[in-house]
Amino acid sequence: MTASVPATVLATFLIFCRVGTCLMVAPGFSRANVPVQVRLFLAINITLMLAPLLEATVRPAVEGAATPVVVRAIGSELVIGFLIGLSARVFFLALETMATMIASNIGLSGIAGTMEDGEHVPALVPLITLPAVVLLFLTDQHWELLRGLIGSYRLWSPTAVVSSEAALSQLTDNLSQAFVLTLRVASPFVIYGIVVNLAIGLANKLTPTIPVYFISLPFVLFGGLMLLYLTGRELVQQFAIAFASWLGG
Repeated sequence: MTASVPATVLATFLIFCRVGTCLMVAPGFSRANVPVQVRLFLAINITLMLAPLLEATVRPAVEGAATPVVVRAIGSELVIGFLIGLSARVFFLALETMATMIASNIGLSGIAGTMEDGEHVPALVPLITLPAVVLLFLTDQHWELLRGLIGSYRLWSPTAVVSSEAALSQLTDNLSQAFVLTLRVASPFVIYGIVVNLAIGLANKLTPTIPVYFISLPFVLFGGLMLLYLTGRELVQQFAIAFASWLGG
């Protein structure tokens, strides 16, 4: 069957498998508010853009290959593309988790939220994650992701088999880096939550007949919003800088 298909077409399709799977889960491109047709159009265009650069690398894997070899190469490309995209996506998933924690610390978790990538999250979460996604494109970090896709062919050829142990190890390391980074940029709100809750708990013990929690809620919310106003810009910038450094590496 594959003998009747030109090697150039098969090589381009293998490139599309890696690029398309990566864009399916990559940050920014995979957001729920990006239509599927737009993602497919981007994947096809990026594939055609990269095909002249990568055809010489991919073509030997499919030229004259039997059908089982080609099917195995397609599966390998899908796994590698998914691994690359997910490795970058975990940083934004960690940021979304920390944004949810920030909303809880400043008293916004009980307020009706919004939908973020198909999930119901506090209203504060898109206020933090959306600027991070915008900075991803404004600072040309998406080009670094494409550079990483091109460089991945030096590490994993189309016929390479990615072991589950290596994939899990890489994802674990990236997840650890992501949560350490987001915990560092969100540390002012962690300290604020600890101090405020400790003060409220102490006041509640000293005056048990007064509903301290309900009285203090507006002040906690005001203080949290002021802290967000003062540190929100720096929070997103530091995240973007650290993520760019990870992409560059």
